[in-house]
Amino acid sequence: MIQPASMIIGTGSCAPDKVLTNSDLEKMVDTSDEWIKERTGIERRHILETEKTNSDLGACAAERAIEDAGLKAKDIDCILVATITPDSFFPSTACGVQAKIGAKDAAAMDVSAACSGFLYGMTLADALIRSGQYRNVLVIGSEVLSRFTDWEDRTTCVLFGDGAGAAVMTESDGTRGLLSSFIKSDGRLGRLLYLPGGGSTHPATHETVDQHLHTIRMEGREVFKHAVRTMVDAAVHGLEKGEVHSDDIDLLITHQANMRIIDAVRERLKLPEEKVFINLQEFGNTSAASIPLALDQARREGRIRPGDKVLLVAFGGGFTWASGVVQF
Repeated sequence: MIQPASMIIGTGSCAPDKVLTNSDLEKMVDTSDEWIKERTGIERRHILETEKTNSDLGACAAERAIEDAGLKAKDIDCILVATITPDSFFPSTACGVQAKIGAKDAAAMDVSAACSGFLYGMTLADALIRSGQYRNVLVIGSEVLSRFTDWEDRTTCVLFGDGAGAAVMTESDGTRGLLSSFIKSDGRLGRLLYLPGGGSTHPATHETVDQHLHTIRMEGREVFKHAVRTMVDAAVHGLEKGEVHSDDIDLLITHQANMRIIDAVRERLKLPEEKVFINLQEFGNTSAASIPLALDQARREGRIRPGDKVLLVAFGGGFTWASGVVQF
């Protein structure tokens, strides 16, 4: 029997008030509500107000998670923010969140693993808690993808939205917690899903802006193929490490990228539809925020009960993939 070292004691999420529907997109690019829903399952997505930042979203989700955990900001020892859309290269978005929530005694840093980022963060949090370095670790997935989306590219602009989710992790009581975590990457697949501009390879210039190098690029068909394979790989490894059979899983929460990908993963794991949580239709693909947004919503809606085993699975640019098995 696996003895978990850490457990989730609080979750929170935050989404912008502004909503961009498929009908709105019909007025912007050559697409249709029917096409978007058929190909992706997405109906709407949330867009952050121009005057707000990633760390604003992250702080909002963080405060809700801390309150849910019954803690105060001063109780947080470490803040990990998973994001690929930071406020700036430095200081980190995690430091921005730290300042906004008043967690003055915490360490803070960002984690960059694209859509797998939150599960990478959970794995790091578990290791920090397991080592005795910290007691209460706040893990956040927060993204403002709308600011890195090419709104003239109909193949990608229909996919992405903004949002944040957070979880507070602490020492396990021995009966519940993170039963296993698995993270992996393959840098050879980096060009399937990436953002070329803005770094030291292509620093910002008039030319890079004109060439749309500061927006997301994706090879859709190849991403689909590798997404299904890697998420199934992550799920199988996570279940094996946690000594859990797929039949024992009460709920599957995957990265909310595409309904066809989610269905393919579910089928390969031989799980019934009622064991899969989906909020893709409301938020679209929110990258690292995807899983914590869904996890918090599932808890608030009563889809996760005490004793339930939940399988979390993600894939992302890099290529990265990850899983976690959590007993609540």
